[in-house]
Amino acid sequence: MHWLLRILNILIGVIPGAVSQGVLWSLMSLGVYITFKVLDFADMTVDGSFALGGAICASMILKGWNPFIAILCAIIAGLLAGMITGFLNTSLRIPAILAGILTQLSLYSINLRIMGRANLPLLNSKTMFDLINGMIQSITGTRIKAQYLVLVVGILCAILVIGILYWFFGTEIGSAIRATGNNEKMMRALGQNTNHTKVVALMLSNGLVALSGALVCMDNGYGDVGMGTGAIVIGLASIVIGEVLLKYFKSFGMKLIAVVVGSILYRIVVAVVLQLGMNADDMKLLTAILVAFALAVPVIAEKFRERFGKLDYEYLIEKEKDQ
Repeated sequence: MHWLLRILNILIGVIPGAVSQGVLWSLMSLGVYITFKVLDFADMTVDGSFALGGAICASMILKGWNPFIAILCAIIAGLLAGMITGFLNTSLRIPAILAGILTQLSLYSINLRIMGRANLPLLNSKTMFDLINGMIQSITGTRIKAQYLVLVVGILCAILVIGILYWFFGTEIGSAIRATGNNEKMMRALGQNTNHTKVVALMLSNGLVALSGALVCMDNGYGDVGMGTGAIVIGLASIVIGEVLLKYFKSFGMKLIAVVVGSILYRIVVAVVLQLGMNADDMKLLTAILVAFALAVPVIAEKFRERFGKLDYEYLIEKEKDQ
């Protein structure tokens, strides 16, 4: 009972911050969802493009640029990173995983060049959240707590991104991307340029990842060359958790929402575990266990269903013979 009360107290304390972080990271998870689930393309660029968004945002803000322009430049850089991966795969015939790894590897050096050093703190610089808070204060006379402002802005961004993605994947090019992920050979037989659809999907995915990196950078108050390390695993964990919890919802829109829900729940679990005293160095191990568990649950459930279903079937046969 004591442990239960302690966990409840921790939940009450960490939920606002964990949810706000989860919403910002969910944009990265949506980008991962596009490549891994929709396109069926194992894109490893994510770790590099996430840090790329943060690096560009931090360096531009420190040089006096408007944070909104910095975010726009981060998105454009992410689009270019995705285009490079697409070019390596489609034009040079480099395997998908290797193409992503090559881009990710090169982005590490590029990010260092952009920032000039490994870490850039935004100590006295105004971020997008500061500007929005200033506007709210000038209108209402009150200033919103930073944690809740990030939460509201993050939710609005997630809603906007989900709406745009839902619309985009209903268009001709979006439907072509989904069809390419389902059956690339069939799309080629129908005369569709699958190389084009792959590049577009990779650009869209890494643009979202870079956007997430820029927002996380401003929320954390610094840009770091290693801030994207493990981002791909976090994105996959969010996708798997969301799919397991909302597995009965089959519509595309609900699948996108499930990714956001999975990202939020992942962040809540991480925050609670850290508050309970887990070493931060073990977080990668925890993430791996969470992903493995979430992936194993449907398989184990199906095996139990098959086992008990078979037993019930055999029992009915035996009962019928006895009669």
